[in-house]
Amino acid sequence: MAYRIFKRKWPSSAAMWIMMIVELALTVTLLILTALAQPDTYRTKLWKAGYELGFNSSPAVILYAHANGKTPPTIPFVWSRTLTDYNVAIAIISLFFLITKLIGFIMDFWLPIIVLPINIAFVALYAASLGGQAGPDYLDPNHPSRVAWYVAKPCSVAANRQIQSYCTSAKGTFAAFALMFVVTLVNLGLNIWAMVPNERDKRDWDSDDEDDEPLSAGAGGRKGSSWELRSIPPTPRTGLMPFTPRTTAFNTLDSKNPAHMYQ
Repeated sequence: MAYRIFKRKWPSSAAMWIMMIVELALTVTLLILTALAQPDTYRTKLWKAGYELGFNSSPAVILYAHANGKTPPTIPFVWSRTLTDYNVAIAIISLFFLITKLIGFIMDFWLPIIVLPINIAFVALYAASLGGQAGPDYLDPNHPSRVAWYVAKPCSVAANRQIQSYCTSAKGTFAAFALMFVVTLVNLGLNIWAMVPNERDKRDWDSDDEDDEPLSAGAGGRKGSSWELRSIPPTPRTGLMPFTPRTTAFNTLDSKNPAHMYQ
């Protein structure tokens, strides 16, 4: 068995197509949800609502720092605009690579060895996004939060209907990213499966050896082909023709033909 690093085939084309369809649906969902959250549709409102409910710090600490002439504290990643922009960027990049994957898979140059670092990178990107959306908030020692309240708590803990709506949107975004994270893990699993040595390596190698045979053998290089018939020497021609009375008569008439005599 000869293991090949570059020229490898995906183990299941059907699984690849199914995953691309699921990935397309989730990518479009992420684009819509992240666009609705941009730039700060409900992030600060959820932060403030969590403080009022006693779950996390208050966004007012930034105003207090400016009012007192102090350096503003570092905003927790879960409440920062960086996370919102990060999620938008991931959704756009995912759509770009999905289109590239579709074209590459159809054109048969979406090679597992090239895709492996890309799939690992996407797993890391979505893991970072999930960690940020459900991240901790230790800015206020009196109200520490290990997990964002809109992930750990039901939205009904907020009496305000608008806050409940924002909480539902945030939960939906988190769930969509979690599903996409599972998709990236499955893609990585298929990628690793394609890189594992298997019986296809020997079969593909044998088929390539057959294709590399010299053209002189042609299709007859295999047993049971017409090469056995070609190896039989042809019957030599004697150059003699059998003569019959009818043949003699035709030759005589042809010799008396004026055109033949002129020639």
